[in-house]
Amino acid sequence: MARIDGFLIPEDLRYDVENHVWVKELDDGTVLVGLDDVGQHLARRIVFVKPQPPGTYVRKGEAVAMLESVKWVGPLPSPVNATIVEINEEVVRRPVLINRNPYNAWIARLRPDDLAEVRRLPTGEDALRLQLEDIRRRGVKKG
Repeated sequence: MARIDGFLIPEDLRYDVENHVWVKELDDGTVLVGLDDVGQHLARRIVFVKPQPPGTYVRKGEAVAMLESVKWVGPLPSPVNATIVEINEEVVRRPVLINRNPYNAWIARLRPDDLAEVRRLPTGEDALRLQLEDIRRRGVKKG
């Protein structure tokens, strides 16, 4: 796991850096998605998670869930075209888990239309470089 300006960035995940969504590919062809460390920091304390129900089809950019924090309300956009397979009920009940450990607090499990679309998302050194650029562009500081 890399640390960039105080933010934890696992190098084995894929990222939609602009939207602060992390993606983990599973062996069964599904993916877990959640809010990355930078995103949870920008949002502040997450107080509410309202996911779309399983079976919902989402296009890239459409909301997998709506998140509400003490500072912000907005979507967790899908990084790919996919069907929602499962939601993390524990995160729905205890949204602050996203702030405590964003990479264990997945929000939804998706079945992508095309795994190649997932595999085009940056990972490793590419993801770290893009995360650093985004952090610096936004002027984000982790206290």
